[in-house]
Amino acid sequence: MTMSPISHFFAYLSRLRWIRRWSLMRNAIEENVATHSWEVATLAHALALIRNRHFNGTVDADRVATAALYHDAIEVITGDLPTPVKYHSPVMRAAFGDIEHKAENELLALLPDALRADFAPYVRESELPSEVKELIKAADRLSAWLKCQAEMRAGNKEFEPAAAQIFQRLQHEGLPEVRYFLEVFAPSYQRPLDHLLE
Repeated sequence: MTMSPISHFFAYLSRLRWIRRWSLMRNAIEENVATHSWEVATLAHALALIRNRHFNGTVDADRVATAALYHDAIEVITGDLPTPVKYHSPVMRAAFGDIEHKAENELLALLPDALRADFAPYVRESELPSEVKELIKAADRLSAWLKCQAEMRAGNKEFEPAAAQIFQRLQHEGLPEVRYFLEVFAPSYQRPLDHLLE
């Protein structure tokens, strides 16, 4: 086996911890992209397992979790653009779509040649099956709603409109896995630590 040249891929990804989320809002609880990606991966994995166990799904939960870990990887290049800005107009969305595509290519170019094809389906969202994308998007939204809930519990009313909008989207999309999570797991997020192990 011949050694490849040094790759900066993972050193670059490790900097996701320095990229703040929710940058246009006052935060009581700071959140970074690395922490968010981990939470989305665990939520997406759970949603996939719930789908398979309770709603006759056949999705590969491990693939969903892995793809979710990388779902915001390009933000190490683009930064975290707030949703209202990103979707402000069709022109903004198209422009940012082009930036995202270029960032995906730039990130993949940091990998050794032999590994690029292995990572491409995780870094390039367009290469994911629609069922995987759907669950990651739902987990991403669920993570955002849980963040809003935590902010409101900390007395930060600035997150109330976002919480209502995100919850409305979750309800509108109507995924049974999300409904199950909201009924079975979400209520515990409001409990103090001492009550979680009772």
